[in-house]
Amino acid sequence: MAAKPHINLVVIGHVDHGKSTLVGRLLFETGTITQQDIDRLKKEAAALGKSTFEFAYVLDATREERTRGVTIDLSHMKFETDKYYFTIIDAPGHRDFIKNMITGAAQADAAILVVAAKEGIQPQTKEHAFLAKVLGIKQFIIAINKMDTVDYKEDAFNKVKGELEKFLKTAGFKTGEITFIPISALEGDNVTKKSDKMSWWTGPTILEALNSLKEPEKPVDLPLRLPIQDVYSITGIGTVPVGRVETGVMKVGQKVIFEPADVSGEVKSIEMHHEQMQEAKPGDNIGFNVRGVTKEQIKRGDVLGPVEKPPTVAKEFTAQIVILHHPTAISKGYTPVLHAHTTQVPVKFKELKQKLDPRTGQVAQENPDMLKTGDAAVVVLEPQKPLVIEKRSEIPKLSSFAVRDMGETVGAGFAIDIVKR
Repeated sequence: MAAKPHINLVVIGHVDHGKSTLVGRLLFETGTITQQDIDRLKKEAAALGKSTFEFAYVLDATREERTRGVTIDLSHMKFETDKYYFTIIDAPGHRDFIKNMITGAAQADAAILVVAAKEGIQPQTKEHAFLAKVLGIKQFIIAINKMDTVDYKEDAFNKVKGELEKFLKTAGFKTGEITFIPISALEGDNVTKKSDKMSWWTGPTILEALNSLKEPEKPVDLPLRLPIQDVYSITGIGTVPVGRVETGVMKVGQKVIFEPADVSGEVKSIEMHHEQMQEAKPGDNIGFNVRGVTKEQIKRGDVLGPVEKPPTVAKEFTAQIVILHHPTAISKGYTPVLHAHTTQVPVKFKELKQKLDPRTGQVAQENPDMLKTGDAAVVVLEPQKPLVIEKRSEIPKLSSFAVRDMGETVGAGFAIDIVKR
């Protein structure tokens, strides 16, 4: 039986608008979690004096999250529909947790934005929608939640929908990319079953909308790129690097090069889940043996590509970046650590070229002196050690990165132009 296509789904939106409850409801109604699980959580929720939180509890696993009623970390949960296999990246809605939201959205193929019917658009609704746009999420479902609090009225739904459409247009979304659905996650209306309380609604349920998402394109036509996660030396076999194919196709017998190590060899064998394969495609986690390469020559963070189209090693690169959190401000010369694919290297902010208006993406200021939390900008970054990164326009999967400092994610962005080393 062929595996179902896989979709990474991020659930975003303002704190307290019901994201966790929606995810819990989805997991319950698709059979990922059982009635026993729910009953147990109901008991725990009641004991903490939060009796309607049982679905949210499915995700908010830690005690701290339960007592605070806030989602802190990214929980990865899986569920299946008859068509797809989903990994849910439940992204925190709380302001402090925006850094996790970034790492979540950067991996997502589609997003559900949850907006409460009564409260409508809130600051984080905007922030999350904008970030999802910047990070390139194309498929959007908007769940207008808590319809039970507005008596399931059609005009209440239309009001919020109208406001959102106006805002999303300014954020650069096309109306065709968005599906709006009125739901009550708590009561289970229009999540997996059509609601009998909203006879006016003729559109899909959340489940139907998920099933009609487009399968993410597997970038097989792009050049092969495989970031190395680990390298093993196995007696009788030799050097076995391990990693996930991000783009292209790797074949037995192919001549490959590792950058920035600048070492090349030939793929002798490929193995996935202890089975030999002739080729590996995007999304495959594989171990492979390369003739002519020793364990000492390559390491985690190197990227493999075909010798005829080797991975790009950047001397410096121009990037579009969003500053998520910095205690003061960033000026020229600032040197945090860049995290991209499987590597981490220090990078220097060599030039601050432009500050962008986050709502429109237009240039707001040329050559700003500094950047602070919330700013979007175009900057020139200079890696302090050899780094492989690709242009967003050529190999988007390998263009994105985060910068971290003092244990915090300072910013996230992607490379738009590269000066090769």
